[in-house]
Amino acid sequence: MRGKRNIDRIQSFSTSYSEARAKFRAAADAVEADVECLASPMLGPDGEALSTDVAWIGPREAERVLTLISGVHGVEGYCGSGAQVDWMRSGEAARMPEGTAALLIHAANPHGFAWTRRVTEENVDLNRNWVDFKTRLPQNPDYEMLREALVPGTWTPKSRAASAKVFGAYIGAHGFPRFQAVVSGGQYTDPRGLFYGGQEPTRARRRLSDILTGRLSAARRVVVIDYHTGLGAWGVAEEIVSERRDTAVFTRAARWFGAGVTSSADGSSVSADLSGDGLIGILRLLPHAEVTAIALEFGVCAIEDTFDALRADAWLHRYGEPISTQGQRIRTKMLAAFYDQSAVWKGMVLGQSRSVIRRALAGLNQSD
Repeated sequence: MRGKRNIDRIQSFSTSYSEARAKFRAAADAVEADVECLASPMLGPDGEALSTDVAWIGPREAERVLTLISGVHGVEGYCGSGAQVDWMRSGEAARMPEGTAALLIHAANPHGFAWTRRVTEENVDLNRNWVDFKTRLPQNPDYEMLREALVPGTWTPKSRAASAKVFGAYIGAHGFPRFQAVVSGGQYTDPRGLFYGGQEPTRARRRLSDILTGRLSAARRVVVIDYHTGLGAWGVAEEIVSERRDTAVFTRAARWFGAGVTSSADGSSVSADLSGDGLIGILRLLPHAEVTAIALEFGVCAIEDTFDALRADAWLHRYGEPISTQGQRIRTKMLAAFYDQSAVWKGMVLGQSRSVIRRALAGLNQSD
């Protein structure tokens, strides 16, 4: 019986955006959630309609709200969607403490989810887009030194070898942490390059802002779990706070989730410190509430394979033909870099996700 239950649980995951959306909506309907569909004007690779779907479970005016977000980075939505569906199917949604509600946001970036990309339809990394565009944008001058090597004009063994020499020289001179920070921390000068933060709020940012400010207007304590994949040890979840360790947010997160909580702001995390980070953006959106926000980052494969997949994807959508045999190969590589389809990996994700959600609910309901 235990084996059957485990098989049933991993069936919460999907093999396409459309399947994930259907499972999410069915699970939300089964728990009698208030469901809203926010349609996107974009279409998927097969002409399918795209949307961000929102489920609210519990009292509408709840002052304590658990918030689960999937698909900020598109393709990483396969993991977050499975975790959201599993939690709703588990029965735990019906056993939340009195006066507590849950807000589940499915496919915050539906375009990236459907097209097997991390970025939005604007080629913007949504987690680098939460800057104040009315002020001077963050500067990343070293990115220009690597720009051509990151996304070369051709995607061949020769061009990739030439790029590797450029990367090796930079790492030799400055170290890998600096290389990671320059490449992935966010840049605002190369609209078709990697980790581009944009020149204005994207459609996905505006949509997510409207959901959060509209749905959480009555909340006084909010915990946010934002699901991500691609960094860290295989199948292991790192709980990442975007704030420094000397802040109330980090202190509270460490108390609720344990000593393993890391900070992207101080170098203790697998993630670089980010410009335009979404979790910091959420804190600013909800000044009336005590917000405890973490990213749950699950490792999938070696970082060099993830990096190679991201570069291939950027090249494909800059110079190649996305709807082609080569495009399908690159999408397959992207999927493998951010979503392991083995039963063991999926089981690890679900076990850790349920544990984090239980701790989040306990923390929400602790007395001050």
